Order: sequence, then C-alpha cells, then structure tokens
Amino acid sequence: MKKSVWLFMLGCLFFSASGQAATKLEIDLYVQEALAELHKQSPAARELTSQARGILVFPKVYKAGFWVGGEYGEGALRISGNNVKYYNIASASLGFQLGAQIKSQIILFMTDSALNKFRNSEGWEAGVDGSVAIASFGAGGEIDTQTAQQPIIGFIFSNKGLMYNLTIEGSKITPIVR
Repeated sequence: MKKSVWLFMLGCLFFSASGQAATKLEIDLYVQEALAELHKQSPAARELTSQARGILVFPKVYKAGFWVGGEYGEGALRISGNNVKYYNIASASLGFQLGAQIKSQIILFMTDSALNKFRNSEGWEAGVDGSVAIASFGAGGEIDTQTAQQPIIGFIFSNKGLMYNLTIEGSKITPIVR
C-alpha cells in the first residue's frame, strides 16, 4: 500500500505542476486551440457554440489514478467571443482505476438562466448545481437532437492516454485569478 500512495503523490505532483503553471496568455491560446479542434470535429458543435450564451473551455484537463484518482485543469469562460473570467476544474475519486490521460472539456450554457446560475456561484459542481448533457458525435459530426436542446451541454474530446472517462459529474469548478 505504501508504494501506491507514493506513486499517487508523485502523479499528483507532476500533473498539478504542469496544470497550475499556465499564465493568462497561455490559457487564452489553449482555449482558442480547443474551440478550433471542436469545430473541426463537428459542424453541429460549431453551430451550438454560436448559439451558446457562455462557453466554458478547459483545454487541458489532466487525470491520473492508481486506486485513488485526481483531475485538474484550468480554463476560461467566454461570452460574446471574449474570455471574461478564469476557472479551474478539479475532482477526486476512489475505486479501481489505473492510468493517466489528458483531455479537453467544453461546457456550453445555452440559456441565460443556466449561465447566470453558474456565474453567480462561488464554486459550481457538475451534477449538483447543474446537470450537464454530454454530447457525443455521430456520423458526420452530428449531435443527438435531444442533447442539443438541453440548457447545459458538455463536450469531452482529444483524449490522450490510457484512462478514458467521459464524464464531468462531480467535478468542482472554481474561479481563479489570472
């Protein structure tokens, strides 16, 4: 058991050091790249982002686990094409898990009500403060019409690594200063 604790601590140190070092300029650039990648993968996603009241982009979310897991990333909330505030996303989990990954997550707030509830919170938890419908790409990059009608829509893409987990439920999103 001691060995697993040390491996987890080393993993957390590695991922938190690489995730927390992002400057405002770096986050802004990564946000642009993540949105371009999403639009490239799906014309339907491009249409949804153009209709969204707010777009929360986490271009690089790092996740690692060995029985105990953790996830961390930094991003920005975009309104009318401008980054207006910066956030981090973090979660912890227990249970069988082994591996590491990096992924991009984008959350679209499709209604003013959903966006205002998010912006007025000091810390927002997916699944508790708002239900996020995770969009999956069909043939030709199309998105399920039922998902497209939800007030909050999430995209998870660009998975790299050996731990694939397509959920953001339980992830805590908190404002940061950049």
